[in-house]
Amino acid sequence: MIEVRELTKSYGPTLAVDQVSFDANAGEVVGFIGPNGAGKTTTMRILTCYLTADAGNATVAGYDVLEHAIDVRKNVGYLPESAPLYADMGVVEYLKFMAEVRDLPKSQRKERINTVIDICGLEGVIQKDIGELSKGYRQRVGLAQSLIHDPPILILDEPTSGLDPTQTIEIRNLIIEMGKEKLVLFSTHILPEVAATCSRILMINQGEIVANGTLEELIDQVRSEERIHLVIRGPEEDITPELKALDAITGVSQSIMDNGVVTYEITTSQDGYEATSAIFRAAQQNSWDLVELRQETIDLENIFLHYSTGENRSPSNNTEPSTDVSPAEEE
Repeated sequence: MIEVRELTKSYGPTLAVDQVSFDANAGEVVGFIGPNGAGKTTTMRILTCYLTADAGNATVAGYDVLEHAIDVRKNVGYLPESAPLYADMGVVEYLKFMAEVRDLPKSQRKERINTVIDICGLEGVIQKDIGELSKGYRQRVGLAQSLIHDPPILILDEPTSGLDPTQTIEIRNLIIEMGKEKLVLFSTHILPEVAATCSRILMINQGEIVANGTLEELIDQVRSEERIHLVIRGPEEDITPELKALDAITGVSQSIMDNGVVTYEITTSQDGYEATSAIFRAAQQNSWDLVELRQETIDLENIFLHYSTGENRSPSNNTEPSTDVSPAEEE
């Protein structure tokens, strides 16, 4: 449904998109993530024919974005980060206008308007002008206009921006449902949203695609060693050498020692279960008290840090992980 080959775009001396290539297919929900200024919005604007690329090419629903822009737009529902709404129009009036702009047959307009009102939860505000709505409801109206012509492809830039937690969950579930039949490409800064919603992740940094795959595939790419978090009570001068002597252990880092309780961050090149078993047996044999022993997991935040900063941070060093990795993107 989308084919991108060596797409390049500059703003003066700033290279915003640098030879980006990827494919996306029907039935996929693709999360497009990256730091501020990474090139997400620029790429989306090229795919929706709002910008032209300096080099490379892209096809959307089989149509070249440069040569067949009108056909591309017929097959795409686009929600920009700031939804382009007319504040002095009523909700239904605006959707009627969008149905007309999209050249829907008159016999289908009423049904489609009612459908998107129901899908986007707008029943309670259909008597209001858009200017009277909260940011969350304006975002819903923007999503409704992207769906009005029932396109096979949805390109959504920050679709849950400004929504409360309940609304966010509703839109997230809607995206999952739409992704069963359509291609949904959406950007977000909320990493748990990507993990919960997407069948595949595209990560862009400094204009280049740096990661492309399912969450499980990206975790496998990032994982170079297993990590274990250990909190144990006993004589540190005996525990540390014993841990370092275990065959399963490749690294031992003591982080905290307080009142006889020692916290370690341990790395192993073997299976994490083998290493934790070896540690447990050593504690039993030496009569040490195990306070905590767990195998650390790699999550999307670790992956994001790895590809955007080169850092592979253990979750144990991040006591309050952020779910919003950066403010709204400006490109």
